[in-house]
Amino acid sequence: MTNPLRYTAFATTPAGGNPAGIVLDASALDDDAMLKIAADLGYSESAFVTPARTGDDRTYDLRYFSPKAEVGFCGHATVATAVALAERHGTGDYLFRTQAGEVPVTVEAAPDSPPRATLTSVAPHIEDVRDEDLTEALAALDWPAADLDPAFPPRIAYAGARHLVLAAGTRERLADLAYDFERLAALMHRLDLTTVQLIWRESEFTFHVRDPFPVGGVVEDPATGAAAAAFGAYLRALALVPAGSVLTLHQGADMGRPGELTVTLREGDERVRVSGTAVPIP
Repeated sequence: MTNPLRYTAFATTPAGGNPAGIVLDASALDDDAMLKIAADLGYSESAFVTPARTGDDRTYDLRYFSPKAEVGFCGHATVATAVALAERHGTGDYLFRTQAGEVPVTVEAAPDSPPRATLTSVAPHIEDVRDEDLTEALAALDWPAADLDPAFPPRIAYAGARHLVLAAGTRERLADLAYDFERLAALMHRLDLTTVQLIWRESEFTFHVRDPFPVGGVVEDPATGAAAAAFGAYLRALALVPAGSVLTLHQGADMGRPGELTVTLREGDERVRVSGTAVPIP
């Protein structure tokens, strides 16, 4: 089945969340064909599924392509793919083998809402940002350093893909996103970043987030599961939320595609869990 499906993740209606293309059997496709499908669809990422030939019919190899290049890991396309498979093969546990590592996903059904998928990230880590790189990122974003929230120090966070985490001091600062596309893309390529995770804290466990994604050929990602996982790792590593926290991230409202991501941090497990619903796009 090489005709792509279209799903949107982290939303309950097709008008919200982050759209992804899904090819449920990509075994006959080479890299150029997958890239062309992703470019033709124009979504931030599309997922390409191949049975893993392990004897387990719930284990799959999963690859992701943006319109411009292959991406090592993508959270929203993982959630969308898991829901698409569950609608055809049943809810429960799946295992995706990605370039970043093995990603378990559990899909649960609910009587009055779309299926909900929870992915478990690979082992995360965070690292410092060099002063000159932070200065360049802020210049590309046209954000004065004074507009940052000092409670959230800039870091690069990883939970399958690398993201620069920057915190806005106000909701208005987060809402005003008009950046230098080529300048930010150049910095991100140099630092091997997938997105810049821009965040604003509404309350102890609730955040609003935005993700510029020029390296993928789009201005902004509407709902970014990989960045949500990285952000959860960031918060835990810097002890910015209590152990065992469950967080709600709102993303996409500024683009007119509202979505909601749930991030769960379990005590005794460094991996981060990201949950959300997904629905087909007619």
